[in-house]
Amino acid sequence: MHLTGLDRFYWLAGFGTHIVLFSVLVARRHFRQFPVFTAFVGFSILRTIALYLIQSHGTKLEYFESFWTLAAVDTLLELALILEMYFRTFRPLGRWPTDLGGSLLLIAFSSVAIAAGLTWLSIPRTRYWNQAIVIRGTFFSSALMSELFVAMIVLSVRVGLPWHSYVRKISAGLGVYSIIDFLIEAGHNVLGVGMDTHVYSALSRIRMSAYLVCVLYWIGTLSRSAPTPRRMPERIRGQLMELERLANAGLRSVRSGRQM
Repeated sequence: MHLTGLDRFYWLAGFGTHIVLFSVLVARRHFRQFPVFTAFVGFSILRTIALYLIQSHGTKLEYFESFWTLAAVDTLLELALILEMYFRTFRPLGRWPTDLGGSLLLIAFSSVAIAAGLTWLSIPRTRYWNQAIVIRGTFFSSALMSELFVAMIVLSVRVGLPWHSYVRKISAGLGVYSIIDFLIEAGHNVLGVGMDTHVYSALSRIRMSAYLVCVLYWIGTLSRSAPTPRRMPERIRGQLMELERLANAGLRSVRSGRQM
């Protein structure tokens, strides 16, 4: 594989910004609150090093296999990161709200179904079979991530849950990038890869530029101290949990009375 000067710039820029972001997460002790996000950034650094070494000294087949093995791990980390953001957003009292269980399950199943359906319908024009696998695989991942993040934002606004400052910043960056990534991968599906790969490469560089902007946004916002949240008094916290317990008990009583 031949890398142009612009390709090397993106590799170096991504590597450098991830190191800075990882340093911010450690120095500001964000890794305690966001361990998955920290692991995601750390893995991105290791993946960049591994792929660069394999690209420089390995074969095309070794690079292809390594790329997709690491991409699968990256996708799993992204899913775990989404779950971490859901935990931070929808568990203000330390447990899942009982009235959101159905909505969260619906979001999960419908997002996977829609992403799988769109991927199944997509038939990218390619020269080789492995190119089709790459395009359809990344399209499924981008569609799923964008759906889950948009659904999380919409649901949190609908139920009126306040966002923790850092949760909002991380989720906003990932949400915007996921939408851009989905549009880019949709373009890859429509245009495919023919004899001329210039359009495919141009779209990929737009995606990488968007991600670099996202990482720089995280570096800038996570470097600053968040406003100190007002801690909920334990007395009020206990009253809210007791009120929720009584409300659930009342609902069960009503349902039992209707069934009699």
